[in-house]
Amino acid sequence: MAYKLDFTPAALRDLKRLPAAIRPDIVESIQALANNPRPQGYEKLQGSDLFRIRQGEYRVIYDILDDVLTVLVVRTRHRREVYKSKKGL
Repeated sequence: MAYKLDFTPAALRDLKRLPAAIRPDIVESIQALANNPRPQGYEKLQGSDLFRIRQGEYRVIYDILDDVLTVLVVRTRHRREVYKSKKGL
């Protein structure tokens, strides 16, 4: 059963700011979450209900809303930046 993809405004800003070379790979990984929101290698973030997947040096932080079949993408940033501010999560 396919999930709907939704994005926070911060996630959309993050996607626009990604380097052009990595953006297609990140978008492909996000689109794959619609078919499988719990892919191999996904992890639950400590102290949060959010999950993350890795794409090279970048991380996609997202929430899985099983009751409404939605994956909410929260942030997409470089690994050294994505965890710094819990305010953004």
